[in-house]
Amino acid sequence: MLTNFFDTVRAFGVPATTREYLDLLAALQSHLAFADQDEFYQLSRTILVKDERHYDKFDKACQAFFSGLESMDDLLEALIPEEWLREDFIRQLSEDDKAKIKTMKDLQELLDTFRQRLDEQKERHQGGNKWIGTGGTSPYGAYGYNPSGIRIGQHESRHRKATKVWDKREFKNLDDNEQLGSRNMKMALRRLRRFARQGAADQLDLDDTIRSTANKGMLDIKLVPERHNSVKVLLFMDIGGSMDDHVRLCEELFACCRTEFKHLEFYYFHNYLYESVWQDNRRRYQERINLWDVIHRYGKDYRVIFVGDAAMSPFEITSPGGSVEHFNEEAGYVWMSRVLNHFDRVAWLNPSPHGAWQYTSSTQIVQKQVEGKMYPLTINGLEEAMGWLAG
Repeated sequence: MLTNFFDTVRAFGVPATTREYLDLLAALQSHLAFADQDEFYQLSRTILVKDERHYDKFDKACQAFFSGLESMDDLLEALIPEEWLREDFIRQLSEDDKAKIKTMKDLQELLDTFRQRLDEQKERHQGGNKWIGTGGTSPYGAYGYNPSGIRIGQHESRHRKATKVWDKREFKNLDDNEQLGSRNMKMALRRLRRFARQGAADQLDLDDTIRSTANKGMLDIKLVPERHNSVKVLLFMDIGGSMDDHVRLCEELFACCRTEFKHLEFYYFHNYLYESVWQDNRRRYQERINLWDVIHRYGKDYRVIFVGDAAMSPFEITSPGGSVEHFNEEAGYVWMSRVLNHFDRVAWLNPSPHGAWQYTSSTQIVQKQVEGKMYPLTINGLEEAMGWLAG
Protein backbone atom coordinates (compact mmCIF):
# COMPACT_ATOMS: atom_id res chain seq x y z
CA MET A 1 0.00 0.00 0.00
CA LEU A 2 2.89 2.40 0.74
CA THR A 3 4.25 1.67 -2.71
CA ASN A 4 0.94 2.88 -4.15
CA PHE A 5 1.26 6.06 -2.08
CA PHE A 6 4.78 6.64 -3.41
CA ASP A 7 3.61 6.04 -6.99
CA THR A 8 0.74 8.50 -6.50
CA VAL A 9 3.10 11.19 -5.23
CA ARG A 10 5.38 10.65 -8.24
CA ALA A 11 2.39 10.69 -10.62
CA PHE A 12 1.44 14.18 -9.40
CA GLY A 13 4.85 15.52 -10.33
CA VAL A 14 6.73 15.37 -7.02
CA PRO A 15 10.35 14.29 -7.81
CA ALA A 16 10.65 11.87 -4.87
CA THR A 17 13.43 9.27 -5.11
CA THR A 18 13.60 5.61 -4.11
CA ARG A 19 16.09 6.52 -1.40
CA GLU A 20 13.55 8.93 0.13
CA TYR A 21 10.86 6.24 -0.06
CA LEU A 22 13.10 3.85 1.90
CA ASP A 23 13.72 6.62 4.45
CA LEU A 24 9.95 6.97 4.87
CA LEU A 25 9.61 3.22 5.47
CA ALA A 26 12.33 3.35 8.10
CA ALA A 27 10.69 6.32 9.81
CA LEU A 28 7.35 4.52 9.97
CA GLN A 29 8.96 1.38 11.37
CA SER A 30 10.48 3.61 14.06
CA HIS A 31 6.95 4.87 14.83
CA LEU A 32 7.64 8.52 14.13
CA ALA A 33 3.99 8.52 12.99
CA PHE A 34 1.48 6.12 14.43
CA ALA A 35 -2.29 5.80 13.94
CA ASP A 36 -2.70 9.42 12.89
CA GLN A 37 -3.25 10.55 9.31
CA ASP A 38 -2.06 14.12 10.02
CA GLU A 39 1.18 12.85 11.53
CA PHE A 40 1.74 10.63 8.49
CA TYR A 41 1.11 13.60 6.19
CA GLN A 42 3.66 15.80 7.97
CA LEU A 43 6.25 13.03 8.15
CA SER A 44 5.93 11.94 4.52
CA ARG A 45 6.02 15.53 3.25
CA THR A 46 9.18 16.22 5.23
CA ILE A 47 10.93 13.19 3.78
CA LEU A 48 9.61 13.09 0.20
CA VAL A 49 9.37 16.80 -0.67
CA LYS A 50 12.68 18.68 -0.83
CA ASP A 51 11.43 21.84 -2.54
CA GLU A 52 8.53 23.95 -1.27
CA ARG A 53 7.44 24.51 -4.89
CA HIS A 54 6.12 20.95 -4.84
CA TYR A 55 3.99 21.30 -1.69
CA ASP A 56 0.84 21.93 -3.69
CA LYS A 57 1.46 18.87 -5.88
CA PHE A 58 2.05 16.77 -2.77
CA ASP A 59 -1.19 17.98 -1.19
CA LYS A 60 -3.15 17.03 -4.31
CA ALA A 61 -1.52 13.60 -4.31
CA CYS A 62 -2.45 13.05 -0.66
CA GLN A 63 -6.02 14.16 -1.29
CA ALA A 64 -6.33 11.71 -4.18
CA PHE A 65 -4.72 8.85 -2.26
CA PHE A 66 -6.53 9.30 1.06
CA SER A 67 -10.00 9.87 -0.42
CA GLY A 68 -10.91 6.29 0.53
CA LEU A 69 -9.12 6.17 3.90
CA GLU A 70 -10.49 7.31 7.24
CA SER A 71 -7.38 6.77 9.35
CA MET A 72 -4.07 4.88 9.49
CA ASP A 73 -5.70 1.42 9.60
CA ASP A 74 -4.35 0.29 6.22
CA LEU A 75 -0.85 1.56 7.07
CA LEU A 76 -0.84 -0.48 10.26
CA GLU A 77 -1.78 -3.58 8.28
CA ALA A 78 1.18 -2.87 5.99
CA LEU A 79 3.59 -2.59 8.92
CA ILE A 80 2.45 -5.85 10.62
CA PRO A 81 3.55 -8.89 8.57
CA GLU A 82 0.61 -11.03 7.48
CA GLU A 83 2.33 -14.26 8.52
CA TRP A 84 2.21 -13.14 12.16
CA LEU A 85 -1.59 -13.22 12.03
CA ARG A 86 -2.30 -16.28 9.85
CA GLU A 87 -5.08 -18.55 11.15
CA ASP A 88 -3.23 -21.83 11.54
CA PHE A 89 -3.18 -21.98 15.32
CA ILE A 90 -6.22 -21.52 17.56
CA ARG A 91 -5.69 -22.40 21.15
CA GLN A 92 -8.66 -23.76 23.12
CA LEU A 93 -8.78 -22.15 26.55
CA SER A 94 -10.54 -23.55 29.60
CA GLU A 95 -12.75 -21.37 31.74
CA ASP A 96 -9.99 -21.33 34.37
CA ASP A 97 -7.53 -19.98 31.77
CA LYS A 98 -9.95 -17.23 30.81
CA ALA A 99 -10.54 -16.29 34.45
CA LYS A 100 -6.82 -15.75 34.96
CA ILE A 101 -6.47 -13.24 32.15
CA LYS A 102 -5.89 -9.71 33.41
CA THR A 103 -8.06 -7.12 31.66
CA MET A 104 -6.44 -3.77 31.03
CA LYS A 105 -8.62 -1.10 32.62
CA ASP A 106 -7.23 1.88 30.77
CA LEU A 107 -7.50 2.45 27.01
CA GLN A 108 -4.31 4.50 26.85
CA GLU A 109 -2.41 1.69 28.60
CA LEU A 110 -3.63 -0.73 25.93
CA LEU A 111 -2.52 1.54 23.06
CA ASP A 112 0.84 2.42 24.61
CA THR A 113 1.62 -1.25 25.16
CA PHE A 114 0.61 -2.02 21.58
CA ARG A 115 3.09 0.57 20.29
CA GLN A 116 5.79 -0.94 22.47
CA ARG A 117 5.08 -4.47 21.17
CA LEU A 118 5.31 -3.24 17.55
CA ASP A 119 8.67 -1.66 18.29
CA GLU A 120 10.12 -4.71 20.08
CA GLN A 121 8.69 -7.68 18.18
CA LYS A 122 10.92 -9.14 15.46
CA GLU A 123 9.18 -12.44 14.60
CA ARG A 124 5.85 -14.21 14.47
CA HIS A 125 4.27 -15.54 17.71
CA GLN A 126 1.37 -17.87 18.36
CA GLY A 127 -0.37 -19.13 21.46
CA GLY A 128 1.34 -16.67 23.79
CA ASN A 129 0.20 -14.06 26.27
CA LYS A 130 2.33 -11.05 25.30
CA TRP A 131 3.27 -10.58 21.63
CA ILE A 132 1.16 -9.77 18.57
CA GLY A 133 0.07 -13.10 17.07
CA THR A 134 -2.56 -15.81 16.77
CA GLY A 135 -4.31 -17.77 19.50
CA GLY A 136 -3.37 -17.46 23.13
CA THR A 137 -4.31 -14.72 25.57
CA SER A 138 -2.33 -11.74 24.26
CA PRO A 139 -4.38 -8.53 23.95
CA TYR A 140 -3.01 -8.07 20.39
CA GLY A 141 -3.66 -10.23 17.35
CA ALA A 142 -6.19 -12.71 16.04
CA TYR A 143 -8.07 -15.91 16.92
CA GLY A 144 -7.24 -15.86 20.63
CA TYR A 145 -9.05 -14.85 23.78
CA ASN A 146 -8.70 -11.66 25.78
CA PRO A 147 -11.61 -9.68 27.24
CA SER A 148 -10.08 -6.32 26.27
CA GLY A 149 -7.70 -6.27 23.35
CA ILE A 150 -6.85 -5.02 19.86
CA ARG A 151 -8.03 -7.32 17.05
CA ILE A 152 -5.81 -7.42 13.92
CA GLY A 153 -6.12 -9.62 10.84
CA GLN A 154 -9.09 -11.70 11.96
CA HIS A 155 -11.86 -12.50 9.47
CA GLU A 156 -14.73 -11.71 11.80
CA SER A 157 -15.65 -11.17 15.44
CA ARG A 158 -15.68 -14.21 17.72
CA HIS A 159 -16.05 -13.05 21.34
CA ARG A 160 -17.19 -9.46 20.56
CA LYS A 161 -15.03 -7.94 23.29
CA ALA A 162 -12.36 -6.12 21.24
CA THR A 163 -11.49 -2.61 22.38
CA LYS A 164 -9.95 -1.72 18.99
CA VAL A 165 -10.29 -3.29 15.55
CA TRP A 166 -7.56 -2.49 13.01
CA ASP A 167 -9.30 -4.31 10.13
CA LYS A 168 -11.19 -2.25 7.58
CA ARG A 169 -14.73 -3.66 7.40
CA GLU A 170 -17.48 -3.21 4.85
CA PHE A 171 -21.15 -3.05 5.80
CA LYS A 172 -24.26 -3.44 3.65
CA ASN A 173 -27.25 -1.11 3.54
CA LEU A 174 -30.48 -2.38 5.07
CA ASP A 175 -33.01 -3.39 2.44
CA ASP A 176 -36.12 -1.18 2.62
CA ASN A 177 -37.89 -3.48 0.14
CA GLU A 178 -37.90 -6.34 2.66
CA GLN A 179 -41.34 -7.94 2.87
CA LEU A 180 -42.64 -7.93 6.44
CA GLY A 181 -43.36 -11.31 7.92
CA SER A 182 -45.35 -9.96 10.85
CA ARG A 183 -48.26 -7.59 10.70
CA ASN A 184 -47.96 -7.13 14.47
CA MET A 185 -44.76 -5.10 14.07
CA LYS A 186 -46.50 -2.75 11.68
CA MET A 187 -49.48 -2.36 13.97
CA ALA A 188 -47.21 -1.57 16.94
CA LEU A 189 -45.53 1.28 15.04
CA ARG A 190 -48.94 2.77 14.31
CA ARG A 191 -49.21 3.83 17.92
CA LEU A 192 -46.90 6.69 16.94
CA ARG A 193 -49.41 8.63 14.87
CA ARG A 194 -50.61 12.19 14.71
CA PHE A 195 -52.87 12.78 11.75
CA ALA A 196 -53.05 16.11 9.95
CA ARG A 197 -54.43 17.26 6.61
CA GLN A 198 -51.75 18.82 4.43
CA GLY A 199 -51.30 19.40 0.72
CA ALA A 200 -53.79 19.69 -2.14
CA ALA A 201 -57.51 19.34 -1.39
CA ASP A 202 -58.35 16.23 -3.42
CA GLN A 203 -60.37 14.08 -0.98
CA LEU A 204 -64.17 14.25 -0.78
CA ASP A 205 -65.47 15.52 2.55
CA LEU A 206 -68.84 13.77 2.53
CA ASP A 207 -70.23 15.28 5.74
CA ASP A 208 -69.38 18.87 4.75
CA THR A 209 -70.73 18.28 1.22
CA ILE A 210 -74.10 17.08 2.59
CA ARG A 211 -74.29 19.97 5.06
CA SER A 212 -73.42 22.60 2.45
CA THR A 213 -75.82 21.14 -0.15
CA ALA A 214 -78.68 21.09 2.39
CA ASN A 215 -78.13 24.76 3.25
CA LYS A 216 -77.86 26.00 -0.35
CA GLY A 217 -80.38 23.73 -2.02
CA MET A 218 -77.92 22.71 -4.75
CA LEU A 219 -74.96 20.33 -4.92
CA ASP A 220 -71.90 21.88 -3.29
CA ILE A 221 -68.96 19.47 -3.29
CA LYS A 222 -66.37 20.02 -0.55
CA LEU A 223 -62.81 18.70 -0.80
CA VAL A 224 -60.10 18.42 1.85
CA PRO A 225 -56.42 17.37 1.79
CA GLU A 226 -55.67 13.73 2.48
CA ARG A 227 -54.93 12.81 6.09
CA HIS A 228 -51.29 11.89 6.72
CA ASN A 229 -49.35 10.87 9.76
CA SER A 230 -47.59 14.13 10.62
CA VAL A 231 -45.13 12.63 13.10
CA LYS A 232 -41.51 13.27 12.10
CA VAL A 233 -39.08 10.45 12.88
CA LEU A 234 -35.27 10.43 12.97
CA LEU A 235 -33.96 6.85 12.84
CA PHE A 236 -30.38 5.85 13.78
CA MET A 237 -29.44 2.24 12.92
CA ASP A 238 -26.41 0.42 14.33
CA ILE A 239 -24.79 -1.62 11.55
CA GLY A 240 -22.08 -4.28 11.38
CA GLY A 241 -20.30 -6.33 14.02
CA SER A 242 -22.63 -8.00 16.51
CA MET A 243 -25.63 -6.43 14.71
CA ASP A 244 -25.09 -8.94 11.89
CA ASP A 245 -27.05 -11.40 14.05
CA HIS A 246 -30.11 -9.14 13.83
CA VAL A 247 -30.06 -8.09 10.17
CA ARG A 248 -33.30 -9.87 9.28
CA LEU A 249 -35.24 -8.30 12.16
CA CYS A 250 -33.78 -4.84 11.53
CA GLU A 251 -34.62 -5.02 7.83
CA GLU A 252 -38.24 -5.78 8.72
CA LEU A 253 -38.31 -2.83 11.10
CA PHE A 254 -36.61 -0.54 8.56
CA ALA A 255 -39.06 -1.46 5.79
CA CYS A 256 -41.97 -0.95 8.16
CA CYS A 257 -40.75 2.50 9.21
CA ARG A 258 -40.41 3.54 5.56
CA THR A 259 -44.05 2.54 5.06
CA GLU A 260 -45.56 3.98 8.23
CA PHE A 261 -43.78 7.33 8.58
CA LYS A 262 -44.07 9.85 5.78
CA HIS A 263 -41.55 12.17 7.45
CA LEU A 264 -38.66 9.75 8.07
CA GLU A 265 -34.93 10.49 8.02
CA PHE A 266 -32.39 7.75 8.75
CA TYR A 267 -28.66 7.43 9.43
CA TYR A 268 -26.25 4.61 10.18
CA PHE A 269 -23.65 4.38 12.94
CA HIS A 270 -21.41 1.62 14.28
CA ASN A 271 -21.73 0.69 17.95
CA TYR A 272 -22.15 4.26 19.27
CA LEU A 273 -22.55 7.84 18.15
CA TYR A 274 -19.46 9.92 17.40
CA GLU A 275 -18.79 13.07 15.40
CA SER A 276 -20.24 11.72 12.13
CA VAL A 277 -22.84 9.33 10.73
CA TRP A 278 -23.68 8.18 7.20
CA GLN A 279 -26.58 7.15 4.95
CA ASP A 280 -24.90 4.74 2.52
CA ASN A 281 -22.74 1.95 3.91
CA ARG A 282 -21.06 1.45 0.55
CA ARG A 283 -19.63 4.98 0.81
CA ARG A 284 -19.35 5.39 4.56
CA TYR A 285 -15.67 6.35 4.37
CA GLN A 286 -16.18 8.98 1.65
CA GLU A 287 -19.58 10.48 2.53
CA ARG A 288 -19.72 11.14 6.27
CA ILE A 289 -22.25 13.57 7.70
CA ASN A 290 -21.26 15.74 10.65
CA LEU A 291 -23.46 14.93 13.64
CA TRP A 292 -23.62 18.61 14.56
CA ASP A 293 -25.23 19.24 11.16
CA VAL A 294 -27.80 16.52 11.84
CA ILE A 295 -28.65 18.00 15.25
CA HIS A 296 -29.04 21.50 13.82
CA ARG A 297 -31.00 20.33 10.76
CA TYR A 298 -33.93 18.74 12.61
CA GLY A 299 -36.20 20.39 15.14
CA LYS A 300 -36.84 19.31 18.70
CA ASP A 301 -40.21 17.89 17.66
CA TYR A 302 -38.60 14.99 15.76
CA ARG A 303 -39.05 11.63 17.48
CA VAL A 304 -35.65 9.90 17.64
CA ILE A 305 -35.28 6.12 17.51
CA PHE A 306 -31.97 4.30 18.00
CA VAL A 307 -31.73 0.65 16.99
CA GLY A 308 -28.73 -1.29 18.31
CA ASP A 309 -27.74 -4.08 20.70
CA ALA A 310 -25.55 -1.69 22.78
CA ALA A 311 -22.95 -4.49 23.05
CA MET A 312 -19.43 -3.08 22.83
CA SER A 313 -16.38 -2.24 24.88
CA PRO A 314 -17.27 0.35 27.57
CA PHE A 315 -14.32 2.42 26.28
CA GLU A 316 -16.31 3.05 23.09
CA ILE A 317 -18.84 4.99 25.16
CA THR A 318 -16.80 6.62 27.89
CA SER A 319 -13.34 7.36 26.43
CA PRO A 320 -11.92 9.71 23.80
CA GLY A 321 -10.27 7.47 21.22
CA GLY A 322 -12.54 4.63 22.31
CA SER A 323 -14.07 3.87 18.91
CA VAL A 324 -12.91 0.56 17.45
CA GLU A 325 -12.55 2.12 14.00
CA HIS A 326 -11.02 5.56 14.51
CA PHE A 327 -9.60 7.90 17.15
CA ASN A 328 -12.54 10.06 18.23
CA GLU A 329 -11.53 13.28 19.97
CA GLU A 330 -14.66 13.30 22.16
CA ALA A 331 -16.24 10.33 23.88
CA GLY A 332 -19.37 8.76 22.43
CA TYR A 333 -21.14 9.59 25.72
CA VAL A 334 -20.64 13.30 24.98
CA TRP A 335 -22.16 13.06 21.49
CA MET A 336 -25.14 11.05 22.69
CA SER A 337 -25.73 13.63 25.43
CA ARG A 338 -25.94 16.36 22.80
CA VAL A 339 -28.63 14.42 20.94
CA LEU A 340 -30.57 13.75 24.14
CA ASN A 341 -30.40 17.42 25.13
CA HIS A 342 -31.67 18.62 21.75
CA PHE A 343 -34.61 16.30 21.06
CA ASP A 344 -37.62 16.00 23.33
CA ARG A 345 -38.32 12.30 22.87
CA VAL A 346 -35.67 9.62 22.30
CA ALA A 347 -36.06 5.82 22.52
CA TRP A 348 -33.58 2.98 22.04
CA LEU A 349 -34.74 -0.35 20.55
CA ASN A 350 -32.52 -3.31 21.47
CA PRO A 351 -32.81 -6.52 19.38
CA SER A 352 -30.91 -8.65 21.91
CA PRO A 353 -32.91 -10.58 24.56
CA HIS A 354 -33.98 -8.38 27.46
CA GLY A 355 -32.74 -10.90 30.02
CA ALA A 356 -29.17 -10.62 28.69
CA TRP A 357 -28.85 -6.84 29.13
CA GLN A 358 -27.72 -7.10 32.74
CA TYR A 359 -24.66 -9.13 31.75
CA THR A 360 -23.23 -6.50 29.40
CA SER A 361 -21.73 -3.45 31.09
CA SER A 362 -21.99 -1.29 27.94
CA THR A 363 -25.72 -2.02 27.69
CA GLN A 364 -26.21 -0.86 31.25
CA ILE A 365 -24.28 2.36 30.54
CA VAL A 366 -26.43 3.11 27.46
CA GLN A 367 -29.64 2.25 29.28
CA LYS A 368 -28.72 4.64 32.06
CA GLN A 369 -27.78 7.43 29.64
CA VAL A 370 -31.13 7.22 27.80
CA GLU A 371 -32.82 7.35 31.23
CA GLY A 372 -34.28 3.88 31.00
CA LYS A 373 -35.92 4.47 27.61
CA MET A 374 -34.41 1.29 26.16
CA TYR A 375 -36.96 -1.23 24.91
CA PRO A 376 -36.60 -4.78 23.55
CA LEU A 377 -37.27 -5.14 19.84
CA THR A 378 -40.40 -7.23 20.41
CA ILE A 379 -44.06 -6.46 19.82
CA ASN A 380 -44.60 -5.40 23.42
CA GLY A 381 -41.34 -3.45 23.44
CA LEU A 382 -42.31 -1.64 20.24
CA GLU A 383 -45.71 -0.73 21.65
CA GLU A 384 -44.13 0.66 24.83
CA ALA A 385 -41.53 2.63 22.86
CA MET A 386 -44.10 4.12 20.50
CA GLY A 387 -46.32 5.01 23.43
CA TRP A 388 -43.41 6.91 25.03
CA LEU A 389 -42.53 8.69 21.78
CA ALA A 390 -46.17 9.65 21.13
CA GLY A 391 -46.10 11.47 24.44
